[in-house]
Amino acid sequence: MLKVTGLHTFYGNIQALKGIDLTVPTGSVVTIIGANGAGKTTLMKTIGGLLKPKRGQILFAEEDVTQLRPDQRVIRGIALVPEGRAIFAGMTVWENLKMGAYLRSDNEVKHDLEKVLERFPILSERKNQVGGTLSGGQQQMLAIARAMMSRPRLLLLDEPSMGLAPLVVADIFRIIREINREGTTILLVEQNVKQALKVSHYGYVLETGKMVMEGKAAQLLGDVRIQEAYLGGSGIAR
Repeated sequence: MLKVTGLHTFYGNIQALKGIDLTVPTGSVVTIIGANGAGKTTLMKTIGGLLKPKRGQILFAEEDVTQLRPDQRVIRGIALVPEGRAIFAGMTVWENLKMGAYLRSDNEVKHDLEKVLERFPILSERKNQVGGTLSGGQQQMLAIARAMMSRPRLLLLDEPSMGLAPLVVADIFRIIREINREGTTILLVEQNVKQALKVSHYGYVLETGKMVMEGKAAQLLGDVRIQEAYLGGSGIAR
């Protein structure tokens, strides 16, 4: 579904991505792990169209989308849930969800609104509440639900568990599994390495703008180097 080749992205004169190659097969969950400053969010923003690469190519469903605007990518089926959620804090839950479908012209929006409110009962209870007054976990659920309103084929999730309580984190990863089982392909950036690899089929390790390791998620979870670097020592992942 997604193929990234030779991606170089800069912030001014500072190079953040240094020749990234990445493949996300249709129907899979692929995770990218790495320390702060590795370039994970830069990669997600580049795939989503918020940043333009200096070199490289992004193919989505075999179409070159490298130069397309973010809205053009959304229409084609790419939706980004950004780091920090970026909900519309002054709008109600209901209004946020409708904004997720802003570019759609089909007659199924009402049906999809009902569907996401079934998946996220807390949002249904608070649909008339202003988004900025929700808890962190509720805002994250709203951000995911809003993205799903665009009917994405590829969902980009950037640090969905950041700053959330353990019980809420468990809910977020359960939702990720459900969305994937229903047919949405997911590219996940996540510092909760253990949880991320458990829900993923394949993983990449990003360090200082370069991919330094990749493999099946189960293999990475059992790799001593991953355990020592990200899981607090060998044996933690088992």
